[in-house]
Amino acid sequence: MYTFLIFLIYLSFISLGLPDSLLASAWPIMHSNLNVPVSYMGIITMVISVSTIVSSLFSYHFISKYKTGKVTIASVFITAFAMIGFSICNNFYIMILIAIPYGLGAGAIDAALNNYVAIHYSSRHMSWLHCFWGVGTVISPAVMNYAIKNFSWNYGYLFTGLIQLCIAIVLLMTIGIWRINKEEYVKKENEKTNLLKVLKIKGVPYVLCGFGAYCAAESTAMNWAGTYFFECKNVSASDAAIYASLVFIGITLGRFLSGFIANRFSDLKMIEIGSVISVIGILLLIPADIIYSIIGFCMIGFGYAPIYPSIVHATPDNYGQDNSSAVIGFQMASAYLGSTLMSPFYGFLGRYFGYGIMPFFLLFFVVLMTLSIEKSFNKSLTSYKKSL
Repeated sequence: MYTFLIFLIYLSFISLGLPDSLLASAWPIMHSNLNVPVSYMGIITMVISVSTIVSSLFSYHFISKYKTGKVTIASVFITAFAMIGFSICNNFYIMILIAIPYGLGAGAIDAALNNYVAIHYSSRHMSWLHCFWGVGTVISPAVMNYAIKNFSWNYGYLFTGLIQLCIAIVLLMTIGIWRINKEEYVKKENEKTNLLKVLKIKGVPYVLCGFGAYCAAESTAMNWAGTYFFECKNVSASDAAIYASLVFIGITLGRFLSGFIANRFSDLKMIEIGSVISVIGILLLIPADIIYSIIGFCMIGFGYAPIYPSIVHATPDNYGQDNSSAVIGFQMASAYLGSTLMSPFYGFLGRYFGYGIMPFFLLFFVVLMTLSIEKSFNKSLTSYKKSL
């Protein structure tokens, strides 16, 4: 039963990944059909991220009241219908409204499942969990590329929304399996942890800063890779949709492979290794030849791969299991806050200074992330050991 549960969690993370890469794949041609500037993608991603921040912050209460399985299934259904809504929408402002449930569907379940795996499974499973998120992010650009070449971007959202709907139905049919163990643990945590005190825990402000910086770099690379190739490397819209998936491919492959070595290294060491690889990839974006950019985005994704899972997996050890659910909820919120602010900010800068500034933009946030996470580990571990 426990094996089947982790399979369902993996399947849930495929569903979380499906919506995340669709907009970046479609936007180079989608913005023209909507009659808005390229930079307006940042508005949609900001609405999605704000909605996700709200649901992440309240995830602690949702899981306590409605239980993990119900929240998971509801979230997948909501995102499925939101993607289908995008597929029939040709008005930018209506699309902004649909983006609200699009984001709300992701936040609560993201925090809940991350906390569950961080506590009950090894770092190997955390890496593979996020690898399956990457599987979802690789599937949807391929679907979008097929739709753009043969139909239109609307069908890309429709086909992916139907895939999401099928996953939701599978989860609904197996709802009984979610009763295993999880609900009692959430109740116990709710009795011990006050969300308002999270920021006072030593090390938490640093990890939130680091998490936000990481997701600023990650979301910028994921959301704007297609536009970067289209605007700076002069490739076609359909090819740009394919190249937009390079970061996701790198992340997915990296998380699959890091699952085999994650138990041999500490979470902090995995973060450091990933940071070095991503910096090398970022520097490869600078040369004019497109082949360097292709390799560079793959390396950026490969370097990003162990960072997110390692930060989350270290949370129960750094702050204690009684605090982990609340801390992870705030981590998810800070992650989406970084995405909300910095991805559209890059779009604003790109509009006025050119989208070729991406390497320098990404480098700044990777360095900030590394320094902040190093500091958070030093502070939190020292404090937690003293409390034992």
